[in-house]
Amino acid sequence: MHLVQREIDMLHGSLWDKIIIFALPLALTGVFQQLFNAADVVTLGKFVDKNAMAAVGNNISLIGLFVNLFMGLSLGGNVVIARFIGAKRPDRANVAVQTAFLLALFTGIGVMVLGEAFTGLIMEWMQVPDAVRGMSEAYLRIYLLAMPVIGLYNFEAAIFRARGDTQTPLISLIIASVLNIALNLLFVLVFDWGVPGVAAATDIANVTAAGYLLRGLMKTEGVIHIDPRHLTLDRSTLKEMVRIGLPAGIQGMVFSLANLVIQSAINSLGPDAMAGSAAGFTIEINVYCVVGAFAQAATTFVSQNYGARKMIRCRMVIRYCLFLNALVTGVMSIIIVGSAEPLMAFFSSDPNVIHDGVIRLYYIVGPEIICVIYEVLASALRGYGISMAPAILTLVAVCGVRLIWVFTLFQSVSTYECLMACYPASWIVNDIFMIGAYFFYRNQIKVMRSFDAA
Repeated sequence: MHLVQREIDMLHGSLWDKIIIFALPLALTGVFQQLFNAADVVTLGKFVDKNAMAAVGNNISLIGLFVNLFMGLSLGGNVVIARFIGAKRPDRANVAVQTAFLLALFTGIGVMVLGEAFTGLIMEWMQVPDAVRGMSEAYLRIYLLAMPVIGLYNFEAAIFRARGDTQTPLISLIIASVLNIALNLLFVLVFDWGVPGVAAATDIANVTAAGYLLRGLMKTEGVIHIDPRHLTLDRSTLKEMVRIGLPAGIQGMVFSLANLVIQSAINSLGPDAMAGSAAGFTIEINVYCVVGAFAQAATTFVSQNYGARKMIRCRMVIRYCLFLNALVTGVMSIIIVGSAEPLMAFFSSDPNVIHDGVIRLYYIVGPEIICVIYEVLASALRGYGISMAPAILTLVAVCGVRLIWVFTLFQSVSTYECLMACYPASWIVNDIFMIGAYFFYRNQIKVMRSFDAA
């Protein structure tokens, strides 16, 4: 496996084309990652019933809580490894790669154990209707068994991205997604396993994706090579990864907790709203994959150039990421909103489910371009090593607005439309916060770098 050809030189030459080359495979990776949930929802909606579909949709935000922890921590690994690569320290970069691998494994095992222990209580807290609860709990328990490999996949993908390779993680997700769809159809149509069947199919696909990347890390030479027999955990490197990654991980988890509160409110509106919301989410999250991909590009490109002390180039990265992200996200939003009803009809033939799914697309995908500003600026700050501030600001702005909305306005106007409106409202507040934070820290970053240089 000759992965060197997939590296991107982030330190020299033009930027806009390299950002696109980096971000588009990453966006497609996110799309295929979300295809796991979409395949589950579509299979159950088409071949079982809307209660089975709602059971999977009920767990989407909860699963996102666990995955966000992995993604946040892996972001810390990405930043540290990219910085060492930019600073021409391959020895330290390889130590960071090994440390990230072990951190992923131990975190995944811990999440699996805790998740299994509290699944029953979580179902009660979310007020899952009786018609859906048994299937919802079964899906979650089976899904949790794959948490160690899901953690490994996220860290392995971050290792590849740190040196500019976003194509290898994409290939692994394409293989896993095709396998997941095939197994879904086999387990549901042939074996009649229903909800447990699609959960088992997803687990097998996740193992396949993580195994493919591990094979790549073992076969490639140089900075990102891994030998499972000789792994080392470097405490100082681990501390830096956790310092950068944990705030992002906690931010993502609390973000998901706020969404769980919203999901609980959706549950109170009945199975139709649950199923429609699940279908709408599987579409909207693909747009967010694009937003996140260009934001991740900002993190990685800034990290390498910051390590190489190229501050002007760091600023250029941020400008390009903002422009390109807004352009692609805007076009996707227009296309999806314009074809909302046919898209929802693909998931279900129930008119009530289709109606609620379309409403979700109107309220979330329509204004999703708003997310571009805070995602890129927060990711750029993390590339500089500033992780706590954007995490706190996002928690206050996004989670605060959504929780207040659910417990005040939604109590007075208990409609699906009112609930969906909390998303764009929270994004606008977060944009204002993050713009202020970026300009505040931009001057301090100059001082920190000049001190380093001295």
